Amino acid sequence: MSDVIQIRNITKEFKVLNRREGLKGSIKDLFSRDYKTVRAVDNISMNIQQGEIVGYLGPNGAGKSTTIKMMTGVLEPTSGEILVNGAPPYKNRSKNAQEIGVVFGQRSQLWWALPLIESFRILKDIYCIPDKNYDEMLNLYQSLVDMEPILHKPVRQMSLGQRTLSDILAAFLHDPKIVFLDEPTIGLDVAMKAKIRTLIHELNRQKNTTVILTTHDMGDVDALCRRIVIIDKGKMLYDNDIEHLKGFFGSYRTLKIRVNGDLKTHSEKIAKIVPQFSVSADEEWISVLVDEEKSKVMEVLQLLQQSEEITDMQLEEISTEEVIKKIYEEGVG
Repeated sequence: MSDVIQIRNITKEFKVLNRREGLKGSIKDLFSRDYKTVRAVDNISMNIQQGEIVGYLGPNGAGKSTTIKMMTGVLEPTSGEILVNGAPPYKNRSKNAQEIGVVFGQRSQLWWALPLIESFRILKDIYCIPDKNYDEMLNLYQSLVDMEPILHKPVRQMSLGQRTLSDILAAFLHDPKIVFLDEPTIGLDVAMKAKIRTLIHELNRQKNTTVILTTHDMGDVDALCRRIVIIDKGKMLYDNDIEHLKGFFGSYRTLKIRVNGDLKTHSEKIAKIVPQFSVSADEEWISVLVDEEKSKVMEVLQLLQQSEEITDMQLEEISTEEVIKKIYEEGVG
């Protein structure tokens, strides 16, 4: 397979004004030349092949959006080289836009007052989609999702899930080589998330479209991504598949226990008993992330039984979400 995105040592820096506090400071800032340089992306390199679904992950402020903006041609790198479909995306943004699709946050590319089918027809003209290709895409969409309830509904009357679904359909309509999806399932219910994940997976499989996915929802990552790239503070921390990533933390197990009483109070008590491990609580369980290189799970369980009346327990492998959290905290080195 060929590489549709090639990134070599790209860096992106911004000049940011050192602002002063208060009204006087704001007035002085109008004439200030006191700037600092912030490096949002720091020497990142990667190749992405045609047909891959890549999860591009990192905490808020890690540099994900800046990298995506360079891939889409909105920003030019300060240094390094980036090629999308064989050309620098920022040098011919119109041509690059013909070959990519984007869904960014809740910024819809659909026309608010028009029925979805009219937005599709406008996009057909904008992208000069041949009639045959357009009809084939609509038929494919109909086979993947039931579009009939939303096809003739104005976008402003749609639910959040319907709008998100429609935006994803619009992004794939001109059969782009690459689609960028930014938090596509944020705020959606479980059923709609599952429908959108299935849609993305099938479009990728049938059209061989490369998908770059940024998300904080590890359900999206587990369902869609064979490869993940993790960055933090502008630097790349990891670039490989999920199973390889879990190998870095193979000694971790999640011990889940159920106790009577207020779980928050009990979890705070447990955190003091095993301060070397991460402890959290939800509505049913208290979870202890145990590193078995430090203590065996049974040793931790026996320790907790001395002070807690445990009514039930479960043992789970470390989840993708916990792995990503550990990467953010510790890296993989």
